[in-house]
Amino acid sequence: MRFLQQIIARFFALWAMITFIITFLLFFIPSMLCWLIPDPKGQKIFIGLSRIWMSIWLPLTGCRVRIKGWHHFEKGQTYIVTSNHNSLMDVPLTSPFIPGANKTIAKKSFAKIPLFGFYYRKGSVLVDRKNEKSRIHSFDEMKAVLKKNIHICIYPEGTRNRTTEPLKKFYDGAFRLAISTQKDIIPAVIFNTKKILPMNKSFYFWPHKIEMHFLPPVSFRDKTVHQLRDEVFTTMKNYYVENKRH
Repeated sequence: MRFLQQIIARFFALWAMITFIITFLLFFIPSMLCWLIPDPKGQKIFIGLSRIWMSIWLPLTGCRVRIKGWHHFEKGQTYIVTSNHNSLMDVPLTSPFIPGANKTIAKKSFAKIPLFGFYYRKGSVLVDRKNEKSRIHSFDEMKAVLKKNIHICIYPEGTRNRTTEPLKKFYDGAFRLAISTQKDIIPAVIFNTKKILPMNKSFYFWPHKIEMHFLPPVSFRDKTVHQLRDEVFTTMKNYYVENKRH
């Protein structure tokens, strides 16, 4: 039975790749025109197009999506969104389904992918985590993005969670940014993406229902970086554990 599933999952992976490329090409030119529109309006349109794209592609792959908690984004406010990171399938959820204009802190290396790199740059603040100057520059760029009333999405675990724990230890960056810019944090918890694209299997795709839940804002006020980090970590971990089985 497992052998049969492995074979079927490879066919699903091929289908997911083909439909991803086709739908990407359909949305590429309209999305790139957003470079010509000043922010935050240009970025808001770009995110709107990406949401339409993912609302088409994800169902094509057999992945139903449920988003919960949009009402926590107060109109006129800009937030730092912190999300758990279990799989590459987290990426099609976070930025497209955060309401309003937003950018995600992302690896600089992916910007080298032909054609897709231009799209990737539009939706991201790029960073080379191995380069100290790049990390400093990306921090300043995120502050500039927030000043334009554009949300920033960060995976505080840094990389995908390969452990058996609900969350990996958080880095301080997102929380230093929150205190530095005086922006509240909205935690986001993603479920089931690891079941679709497991990290220990290559060219494997298994359709599954996926969910992203936005939690109430966590205030930066009267907290140190470590206090804010620990509060957000505990909030996300408890929510994940309590709701995982559902």
